[in-house]
Amino acid sequence: MTDRLDETHDARLRSWIASSRRADTDFPLQNLPFGVFRRRQLGAPARIGVAIGDEILDLHRAVTVGALDTLEPAVHDAALASSLNPLMALGRPGAWALRRVLFALLRADSSRPRPPEDCLVSQGNAELLVPAEIGDYTDFYASIQHATNVGSMLRPEQPLMPNYKWVPIGYHGRASSIVPSGAPIRRPVGQTKEEQTAMPVVGPTRSLDYECEVAAWVGLGNALGTRVPIAEAEDHLFGISLLNDWSARDVQRWEYQPLGPFLSKNFATTISPWVVTLDALEPFRSAAAARPAGDPAPLPYLDSPEQQGRGGLAIDLEVSLASARMRGQGLDPAPLSRCSFAAMYWTLGQLLTHHASNGCNLRPGDLLGSGTVSGPAKENRGCLLELTWRGTEPITLPTGETRRFLEDGDEVIMRGRCERTGFAGLGFGECRGIILPAIEPKA
Repeated sequence: MTDRLDETHDARLRSWIASSRRADTDFPLQNLPFGVFRRRQLGAPARIGVAIGDEILDLHRAVTVGALDTLEPAVHDAALASSLNPLMALGRPGAWALRRVLFALLRADSSRPRPPEDCLVSQGNAELLVPAEIGDYTDFYASIQHATNVGSMLRPEQPLMPNYKWVPIGYHGRASSIVPSGAPIRRPVGQTKEEQTAMPVVGPTRSLDYECEVAAWVGLGNALGTRVPIAEAEDHLFGISLLNDWSARDVQRWEYQPLGPFLSKNFATTISPWVVTLDALEPFRSAAAARPAGDPAPLPYLDSPEQQGRGGLAIDLEVSLASARMRGQGLDPAPLSRCSFAAMYWTLGQLLTHHASNGCNLRPGDLLGSGTVSGPAKENRGCLLELTWRGTEPITLPTGETRRFLEDGDEVIMRGRCERTGFAGLGFGECRGIILPAIEPKA
């Protein structure tokens, strides 16, 4: 791994932006994630920004004043765009080049002139947007712990389907309903059927759930009819965000056979607004999770020494919840679960290679969800379906309220953090959403 590390990972280096020097910041000098924002003023345009401490560096403004004049023409033009798609289309080399120039500009001992003050915007004075125009969204099922837990509820005699250990399972999601962190989530209405009833009914879901996931953004695409070899998979990945795949479990239970999730999933998906590049995550690479004895090795097109040795990412994820009553009493959100992305059965590189293995053309800005991230212990379960075991083991909040599934007014907050001795810790920002009441169907 050391040959992929450079001065941008040096924990001794600091930025001249004071808030980026706090030990608990998500956005130290070594991170520099990309996003899209709008200044909170009437008619302000969407622009690409870079998170640094509590600030956002406005790339459009920085380019305009000449602060980034050493960029190659293609990267220069991409920095002026209103979404990350042009930068993503340049592949990892484009992100790498821009990150290095930004690092040189923002480090405390920089020889470059500091940009004017109006190049920086407080994150509190900015509206954070979905960072790319998402053409397609695919959600996977890459945690064997999650798959086993859910399967145990539905098929105790055979929790895992026969194909699970051979092929990364996924389904096509809905790109149009992906929203940025902070956007409210309307409780969906759907068709459900209880086992003891003869007919289904239509009404608001009574089993609304979250799913704690990691999202990978496609950078460099591939032409229709071509494949992406596993050795090249990460050249096609731009970066990582957090994702909440909101789910209506009662709708899902009724509709999922034979073709899988549909209306139970596509009403909303929340994405965290900052995209942490794979280059920033280099210090936190890990070996792919070891497969239990007796499990098959990945088929050759999904296997490589590189993926086995460093295909994982050591991201610690946590989920917390604040009910309306908790917020009214000024209580902090209650922790629900913690889990590690390093334990996933399938790596992000394997997900991308499998997606393109039939000639499917991936495009810059496409989004791949990991599926719910869960671990072996109860506190590692990444959704309420698992955490309350289908509602049979309710959790208790600090106010004494209990939850089997989400209630109106509940706010779910997800965070991710990477730490390793000798390196600056970094994070992803928040992925949060609050539940609004359903709009009841008219008779």
